[in-house]
This record gives sequence, structure tokens and C-alpha cells, in this order.
Amino acid sequence: MPEYTARCYCGESELTIQGPPETVAYCHCSDCRRWTGAPVAAFAAFSADALIKQMPPDYAPKGPVRRWTCATCGSPLGAAFDYLPDQIYVPLGIIDQADCLTPVLHSHHAERLPWLHLADDLPRSDGTARANLKASKS
Repeated sequence: MPEYTARCYCGESELTIQGPPETVAYCHCSDCRRWTGAPVAAFAAFSADALIKQMPPDYAPKGPVRRWTCATCGSPLGAAFDYLPDQIYVPLGIIDQADCLTPVLHSHHAERLPWLHLADDLPRSDGTARANLKASKS
């Protein structure tokens, strides 16, 4: 069974994740861009059971989304969406083995920044891609 490790910018928050991701995806929505500070976000979805006990207290600023950040440096650690139960999406940028986690789709592609052009043949959903996110396996 694969093991993944992740850590925030300052190193105060560390995660150890047992098992493969359920999916790996890009997200172009404005919420994820603002939260990550990147022009496009990329996440790996893992079983909530593998992560929830390691997370600091969550922050739920908008509707059906819970987010976790490092209390010391503010780095994003994970997000959970009510409409994608039992998954926590961990930003690829904090995963030590991110080079082995290749995205399989784009969600919220309609919200992408007009100057950002990723040259790949991955499926693109204009909305949440929730059915594909829950069904895909990396």
C-alpha cells in the first residue's frame, strides 16, 4: 500500500496518508485559486479516514466546504466538499510525492483564467465534475 507524506510551508503541520488517492484533478474555480494563491489548483483526493484525525480544526467559510490550514504559516492542507463525501482534497503542492500524482481531469474549466492554457488531453468539465471526481481512480 503506498504511503504519501505532506507538509506545510513551515513544517509545523505534517500529514501521512496510507493508500492511493481516489483521484487527482485540477480545479479552476475562483475559490480554489484564492485559497491556494495559484492560477489553477491541483489536488489529490484521499479517503477522509486516512486524514481527518491528523487535521487541525477546520474552517468553513462558505456553504458546503470545509478547509484546513496550518495554524502557524497558513498553508492550505486540505478541503472537503459535502457533495463529495468521504474524501479530503490535499493540494499537490504540499505532497512530497507530487511528482508521482498526475491529474486525470479538469473541473470548473469554464472559470479558468483566459490566459492560462494547459496543453493536455484531459477531460474538462465546466462545472464541479463531481461524478467524474468520485468515480475516477488514479
